[in-house]
Amino acid sequence: MKISDILTEDFVIVGLDVSSKEDAINALIDLIAKSDKVININKVREAVFEREKIMTTGVGKGFAVPHGKTDAVTDIVAAFAITKKPIDYDSLDGEPVRLIFLLVGRDNMVGPHIKLLSRISKLMNDNNFRDKLINAKDPKEVVELFKIEEDKYLG
Repeated sequence: MKISDILTEDFVIVGLDVSSKEDAINALIDLIAKSDKVININKVREAVFEREKIMTTGVGKGFAVPHGKTDAVTDIVAAFAITKKPIDYDSLDGEPVRLIFLLVGRDNMVGPHIKLLSRISKLMNDNNFRDKLINAKDPKEVVELFKIEEDKYLG
């Protein structure tokens, strides 16, 4: 399963205007609420925030990957946001965040969930790719950038 298989323009926000980590995560969860793969958005929200309590998903370099596993989705759901301005995210490197990738998977789909998290992290480690995303003008460009980058690195 590829990132470009699950991330669509409908679930991308460019210029998300929030001032906190919680607001950013909630905005992305609210966005995936319209997915037909989401059964219970409140359980999704609970799963993501419970995971966040264990350890921050602000992995560094201005990037965060909030995620969770729950039976409140029928399949893996993703959303992505570029914030209008950097927000404090309690990141591992102490740096603020502008790029946020939300990933929610089913309880029984641990393998694909971990593979996708790994792919996302691999792509986001590339400084050039992160810069391209920060400068993306609209959701269509964001999705296209992920597709190009994923094809380049992961075939």
